Amino acid sequence: MSYTYTTLKQAIQDYTQNTETTFVNNLDSFITNAEERLLKLIELDYFRKNASASMTSGNQYLSIPPDYLASFSLSYTNGDSEKIFLLQKDVNFLQEFNPNPATTGAPRYYSTFDVNNFILAPTPDDNYDVELHYYYRPQSITETTDGTSWFGTNAPDALLYGSLIEAYTFMKGEADVMAMYQNRFIEAAQRLKNYGEAVENTDAYRTGLVRAPKT
Repeated sequence: MSYTYTTLKQAIQDYTQNTETTFVNNLDSFITNAEERLLKLIELDYFRKNASASMTSGNQYLSIPPDYLASFSLSYTNGDSEKIFLLQKDVNFLQEFNPNPATTGAPRYYSTFDVNNFILAPTPDDNYDVELHYYYRPQSITETTDGTSWFGTNAPDALLYGSLIEAYTFMKGEADVMAMYQNRFIEAAQRLKNYGEAVENTDAYRTGLVRAPKT
């Protein structure tokens, strides 16, 4: 089965047998916390995307997309139409490498400066076209216009039990029930992790089939 926003909220209330107003008002928080847990726990190719932008000559900063979680690569096209990939370093390295932001050149390094910006070094000497390949935060099932999401459709058990952990924590529920929800979540997350790290991003022709040990 799969969950929509409406059916997931109802399932959480049914499992916990709780329809108290304050609890119901926090259902969205339970769900988004579960989604965040899954995003940080499991890397899925589905949540990769590319974004195009332009550097600004003389400006060492480059805006980060609002749904950004982590980088896979950042590249730009130089005047010879060559794609140049920047190396990701920490901010201190960049500031030591290029202590004077007024010093410009073809960028070689980048780092996350703050929640809104990358920092580049050297400071760009031209308005280079940029391509960022990154891991992104998808829109929550609580926000989508049709009330569906990838997790709700493809990982409903992981989303449900992750939400129940959050809900039961809010309720300060019994330890044995909490342990059951946590075990169910771990099982569902492990299946999803196996999918994300094996089936989804391998090619059977080149790497062979993924085989489970015989029991």
